[in-house]
Order: sequence, then C-alpha cells, then structure tokens
Amino acid sequence: MTTSPGSARATGPAGAGTRTRDDIERAHLVDPTDRTWSIDRASVSPDLGELARRFWIPVWDVPDGRDSVQRVLQYPVCLLVVSDGYARFHGVVSGLSHTTLTGRGWAVGLMFQPAAGHLLTGEPVRRMTDRWVELSALPRLDGAGLVRRVRAAMGPDPRDPAAQAEARTHVEDTLRLLLPVDEEGLLVNAVVEEVESSPELLRVDELCARFGLAERTLQRLLHKRIGLGPKWLIRRRRLQEAADRLRDAEAGLAAIAAELGYADQAHFTRDFRRATGLTPGEFAARFR
Repeated sequence: MTTSPGSARATGPAGAGTRTRDDIERAHLVDPTDRTWSIDRASVSPDLGELARRFWIPVWDVPDGRDSVQRVLQYPVCLLVVSDGYARFHGVVSGLSHTTLTGRGWAVGLMFQPAAGHLLTGEPVRRMTDRWVELSALPRLDGAGLVRRVRAAMGPDPRDPAAQAEARTHVEDTLRLLLPVDEEGLLVNAVVEEVESSPELLRVDELCARFGLAERTLQRLLHKRIGLGPKWLIRRRRLQEAADRLRDAEAGLAAIAAELGYADQAHFTRDFRRATGLTPGEFAARFR
C-alpha cells in the first residue's frame, strides 16, 4: 500500500511494514509481537493546524478467538473517531487508554489541538475528562452527515489510500466551520506545545514564568480547555518520554530516571507502573 504526501504508515511491529519512531509513537504502548493491525497517519491541511494535529487510520484483522488491546498514554487533546460501528468524540483520558480490537474493522481518527475541545462542546472540557459522547451530541458539528460520508468513502476498501484521503477531506471540510481559533485557544495550544517540546521543564512555576501567568490562571485555562491541570500535563509528557526511551536497548533505568527529573529509580518505577500497569523493566523487555 502506498501513502499520500504528509502521511506515514506503521504496522504491528513485527509485521511486514516499516515502523518509524517519532513523537507520535511515544504515546502508543505497543506490543511488538502484535501483527494484527496497521495504522496510516497523515497531517492535517495547513489551514487547520491551529485546530487539529493529525489523522490516524487503523485497519485490523484479528483472528477469531483473539483480541488486540491497544494501550495509549493519550496526549492532552480530544479525539474524533469514526468507525464502521461507532462515531465518538473523546475527552482526554487521565490514565491509560484501552481499545480492544476484534474481528475485522477500521477507524478514521483525528487528534485535535488543545484549543478544539471547547470549540466543539461549547463548555469547559473538564466535563469530558475520561468520557466520550456520540458525534451527534456535539452542538457545532454535523455528526450524522460526517459519519455517512466517511463510511461511504471507507466502506469498499479501507486500506485504499484514495478512500482514506477522501475520508480525511470530509472530516476537514466539516471542521473548517470552527475556524478561526480564538485567542485563548491559541494560548493553550502554545502552553501545551511548550511542555511537550521542553523535556527540561519539570515544575509548574517554571511553566507559569515562561508565559507570565499566575498559577491559578494557568489552572483555570487548562481545566477549561483540556480538562486537566498543569501538574498532570508535565507528568504525562515525562511518562511518554520514558516509554519512548525504554524502547532503546542501550537505555539504563537509573539514567532515564535521572534525565527525566525523578528523585530516584524507585520513584520512576512506581510512577511508570501506576500509569501503565508495567514496571519500566517489564515494558523495556518487550523490545529486547
């Protein structure tokens, strides 16, 4: 299968496709022995860059009697997912997100920017934390029409790049009605980007200083626009960074703990296990 410009393909890690590790992969706690799925990823059109980050389109074929559990340390953004069986808008998951794949299927997913959740729901996004609603429940989205168009495009052959491109176009055309992004939305986008791109940033007061915001103001902003606070935001970025570094055969646990600002290896181990259900050593062993 070919991919369109601006897109990338990942398969179950031991499969025939090529896997490229990048910032997208940090969140996906993949099982490297699972060959039952593939994911095509694509960037959004430039005019939507302040509203959405990227598409992901998984296609799976899981043998009878088996399932494939996808575990994700979600980014601090809301998601849109249309499949052949459901169509949902997801708030941010504060813990570990689980999706179980069975049989054959596909989904068209869109990862929004932090600004988007409030624009779509019209209310503080904290009300959506660890929840999802049907697309038809969103006041500023023609959910039913969008679902019909995406399913019509993907139904004949969900692996067809042309079908995937058509589905992405339908999603983007619907979302353009939300533009332009408001000033508060642009600010929360910038705050989250600063955390995600600054591994040395370990404290909330440092983040406040970079934007000239009082901690209470930052708290209110993040709870309104992403549903969780600044301490969670920094901790989530550290855990994603840890998951990425643990895939490296040369990485040592003590060194990773120190580089990510943990007081010691024991603290790092407790934090990682609480978030993922695995110790750092158990997770790293999957890639050896």
